[in-house]
Amino acid sequence: MPRWLLPESIADVLPSEARRIEELRRSLLDLYRRYGYELVMPPLVEYLSSLLTGAGSTLEIRTAQLVDQSSGRRLGVRADMTPQVARIDAHLLGRQGPSRLCYAGPVLHARPADLFASRVPYQVGAELYGHAGQEAELEIIDLMLASLRAAGLARLRVDLCHAGIVPALLERAPQLEAATIYRMMVQKDVGGLKEVLAGTDPVVSQALLALPSLYGTINGATSVLDRATEVLPDIDGIGRALDDLRRLAASSLWSRLDGVELAVDLADLAGYHYYSGISFAAYSLDTPASVAASAAIARGGRYDGVGEAFGRARPATGFSLELRSLAEMSPAAPASPAIRAPWADDAGLRDAIAALRAQGEVVIEMLPGHEHEEQEFACDRELVRLDGRWTVRSC
Repeated sequence: MPRWLLPESIADVLPSEARRIEELRRSLLDLYRRYGYELVMPPLVEYLSSLLTGAGSTLEIRTAQLVDQSSGRRLGVRADMTPQVARIDAHLLGRQGPSRLCYAGPVLHARPADLFASRVPYQVGAELYGHAGQEAELEIIDLMLASLRAAGLARLRVDLCHAGIVPALLERAPQLEAATIYRMMVQKDVGGLKEVLAGTDPVVSQALLALPSLYGTINGATSVLDRATEVLPDIDGIGRALDDLRRLAASSLWSRLDGVELAVDLADLAGYHYYSGISFAAYSLDTPASVAASAAIARGGRYDGVGEAFGRARPATGFSLELRSLAEMSPAAPASPAIRAPWADDAGLRDAIAALRAQGEVVIEMLPGHEHEEQEFACDRELVRLDGRWTVRSC
């Protein structure tokens, strides 16, 4: 096997792409700082029992495992940073009021999320702990959309869902296997649902079969939610969920955001293991329809109680995105301008180069014999000796 061969779905990041990813990472973390979010850096590896707390079987399958040579206990390489940040808030910080935390770092997936996904995605996100009101969702959605705008994406769609609807229905049909129902909901597999629901209470069956069709945009009127009220049974959990969605959809946030389309998709239940309330997903309308429809570029929602296993059940809501995918979707950045300088063991030249670099300029010294080799920088100026002084001039 060639020594340069990498495992399947794992790839190197080359200079121009790496620069775009790093510049976007810095701009996002600066953005989060301006919103008052504090950066945390959880470890890449933890005890498996801690990593999988409250995460559900989906994350367990995607978590790479190994044995700690010191303790003999099983370790996991993080596949998602949200449980780690919940642990930090609940166990280490111990704050009584709201806590705003953000993070950025690579995770490892034992299996790729889809055919074209990397097994080493770079996850960036923000979490707001300690506030149960809908103000938290609005702040997090605002920050999520600001993140996508920072990447140069102008036309966006946000789909809203609520994790309380399906559990309220399944309580009335305990014989149904929840994981199967959720999988078919996500896939909008109505035919499969009909087979699984055969013989089930007609009220529950009709409601579950209706959910995949309860999708549509909201333009000033909550027609989808009105239709959901008519179609879904009058159960406490469902009524509260629809009321939550109505209040969020009525916020002035949406009228203040140009180019953002709001929709409701009551079958968009990806990540249902986490979420306890409203969830949301963002899609780019500037990408081809096949791409935009298949994968969200950012996801989030309310996940109260994840920190309970760490000693404190705190209200929590947040979002995350995959930085490398976002960088690929963002407009290509022009090559960085640079100054070309000759290589010479000359004290004046060394001082001139050092002064330019101290001012933030990129100065590339042309090694002898390599003066015309290409790279990712655009050398639009050069350092030349004129009248005994080293001077920068346009190329």
